[in-house]
Amino acid sequence: MPFDYQLLMKIAILSRGPQLYSTQSLVRAGMERHHEMHIVDHARCTLVVGRGRPQIFYGDYALPRFDAVIPRIGASVTGLGATVISQFEMMDAFSAVRPEALLQSRDKLRCLQKLARCGIEVPRTVAAVPGQDIMPLVNSLGGLPIVIKMLESTHGVGVILAESFHTAESVIEAFQRKGERLIIQEFIGEARGADIRALVVAGEVVASMERRAKAGEFRSNLHRGASAEAVELSPDEEVLVKKAVKLMGLDVAGVDFLRSRRGPLIMEVNASPGLEGIEGITGADVAGRIIEFVEQRVRERRHFQSNTRK
Repeated sequence: MPFDYQLLMKIAILSRGPQLYSTQSLVRAGMERHHEMHIVDHARCTLVVGRGRPQIFYGDYALPRFDAVIPRIGASVTGLGATVISQFEMMDAFSAVRPEALLQSRDKLRCLQKLARCGIEVPRTVAAVPGQDIMPLVNSLGGLPIVIKMLESTHGVGVILAESFHTAESVIEAFQRKGERLIIQEFIGEARGADIRALVVAGEVVASMERRAKAGEFRSNLHRGASAEAVELSPDEEVLVKKAVKLMGLDVAGVDFLRSRRGPLIMEVNASPGLEGIEGITGADVAGRIIEFVEQRVRERRHFQSNTRK
């Protein structure tokens, strides 16, 4: 299918790591389709709100209008990132991730609450308050071992397997003393250190892989030495993944789930999933699919605006 040169766009990748694989993959995919690609560090943006036209300054430079932005927002600056996305939307740019969806999906507890409320199976989860006796909490999860997670953990950092009450108490107390929000979850032993990561773009699963933890480790993050291979989802798993992403209001997302005796259990819906592992393992051009999705939305917006002016 020949490229529509009338659809040429100016696209900003919101990223604090211009050298990162995911950022570079998106830039390459956009340039291959002849778009003007820019990398904007959202932590360096100064927002001007008030009378007149909204603006974003990048240092001393006023950013021009972009047709679209593709957010790659890290966990440590989620709130700031959502604010910057909103400002770009005020400047009439389409965003591949809505700020409200980013905020909701990044909070692991809120995400699990919404999924469970809508009938999607998730691991049994407890949000503990400081000073609470953990024994009844552990019993409510089916006993030891349990998994303790910081709510804003990434790449497996802040995720600990507690195999004794003493360890659980010590870890929970240490996190809470530092003011960290955390959750406690049942340990799904039958998963045997493996989980599934599926990438969804515009309501379609475009790639999926199984990640398996290395020996002596229960976390299946590739950053922690896990192995991975491409995997096909079952029809039921595919329906579940698509439903979870739709419920979170996302068009681009990674979904992590475990295969358990109760069926698939959704662990997380990630609004800024890494592309390096899954593109390398599956050979899928996920970045290209994201650019195609952005093109389609911008095309629809331009068509609507053109008809409105008639």
